[in-house]
Parts: sequence; structure tokens; C-alpha cells
Amino acid sequence: MSNISHICNLWSLVGHPNPKKEWSLERKIKAVADAGFDGITTALTPEHRRLAEKYGLKDLLGFVSTSSGDPKQFEAAIRAQKEAGAVQINVQMDDHDTPPAVAAKHWIQMVRAGEKVGGVILSLEVHRDCCTETPEKTYEIAERYFKATGRMIKINFDFSHFAVVKHLAPSNYAERLLDHPDLVQNSDQSHCRPFNGHHCQVPVTHKGQLTPEVKAYLEFIEALFKCWKSAKQNKARTLYVCPEMGPAHESGGGYNISGLAPSWPDAAILRAELDKAWKKAK
Repeated sequence: MSNISHICNLWSLVGHPNPKKEWSLERKIKAVADAGFDGITTALTPEHRRLAEKYGLKDLLGFVSTSSGDPKQFEAAIRAQKEAGAVQINVQMDDHDTPPAVAAKHWIQMVRAGEKVGGVILSLEVHRDCCTETPEKTYEIAERYFKATGRMIKINFDFSHFAVVKHLAPSNYAERLLDHPDLVQNSDQSHCRPFNGHHCQVPVTHKGQLTPEVKAYLEFIEALFKCWKSAKQNKARTLYVCPEMGPAHESGGGYNISGLAPSWPDAAILRAELDKAWKKAK
């Protein structure tokens, strides 16, 4: 049977409940456990590992950013995440102007560094301001990786980025975004940020109710989970699912914006809705 592991990005709790009285790391991790999550994701440290073990969070997902593009740094970055408890590691690779040919070579080097460290699985995240900022770039990297190695790339899909780039509507979310089912089914991680074609992040709740935007998004999520579950190789695998809700920034430059619900409570509610979608997806 396919399994889901609910992963909280600690980023959702940045500045919570307010920047002047932000919770301690221990209080955040306890709140994550109390909300029913199975694990956390962040750039892990030994302190994250200690607190996760204390509060019974079994799945720790690491994070590596390679905006410097220097392959000499890959092994050390991966090793630091493994030593902090990561088995799964999410990677944001390179920059918006990195050519796919270069990014593919970097990813090969990243995977080889991971194999040298051992005991970790790396996923390339779809993200703006990275080499994967558009579907065309992402899928070219995937094709180049396959041609060079004979293996299918591991991608952590955050479809919110593609949805905004492609100006989508609820009626064509699944048609336009799930057009590479083999890559979706090969994934180990999925960042599930609710979106529409105009906004990379929409609120989960308004006045205590699910928003129309998130209801439309959850229909897409059910299709996504159904696609992943339909692969024979996933019958006994786990998909690590993160309800990705970014916080507000004082400058107004964050994912969350003035007037919307705080990111952490919405992330906890979204976790429950993602679990319902997982159970519905047959």
C-alpha cells in the first residue's frame, strides 16, 4: 500500500505568532508534532534532529541550495544534512539564467556526491529563480539527465510555480501540469502550495472556512495523488508531502500578504485536507 508522510516546512512558522515574539525552535517543533505531522523539512542542524526525536517526529527532510553553482561544495552540504538526520534531501539548484545543459551536469555531480555520502535520496525542486523556473527548462534537464545516465531524475514538484508561469485556470490544472506522469510517479517529495493561475500562494481559510481557491486546488491535488498512486512501483513506497505555506515578510515581499490568514495555522489545516485528498485518490 502507498503511504503518505506529512512534512511541515518550518519556514511556515517564521515570525509566528509575530516577529517580536516568535516561538522558540522547540515550541515550533512541539506544535508541529501536536498538529499531527510526521516530520519536518528545513536546512537541518543537530538541534533539529534532537528536538524531532524528543517529540516523536520520525521523518527529517534536509535542504540544500546551490545558487553558487560550485560542485566542490555539494558533498559537504549533503553530508551536513545527513549528519543532522536527513534521508530525503530537497535541492534548489543554480539560478534563473543557468542553461539547462549546465544545470544537468551539475545535477549529475550532485547525485554522484549523494551516492558518495550514501544513505540519502536527493530531489531537484521546481522553483522560480532556479534552473527549474519553467516547465521547459525542468523537462529539458530531466531529458538531459536521462540521456547521460540512463536513469530518471528525482523531482520535487511544486506546481504552484508552473501554474503562475502558465497562467492556468482550475479547469486545466491537471491537464496542463500532470503532462509528465512518469516524472510525477518517480517523485519521493511533493511541495503542495495552494495556487491559482494568478497567485503562487492562495489562502487556505477565510473567516474559518476553506476558500474557493483552495477547494479548486484540492481537486487538482486528488488528481496528482491518483497519478502517483497509479504506478505499480509506488504500491509500497512513501510520498513525502509538504503543505507549503510561506510566511509574510515585513517588506511585503513574502508569499503571504497583508489581510490573509497566518501561514502556520493554514499549513496545519492544509495538512488535514491533503490527508483527505490522499484517502480519496484511488
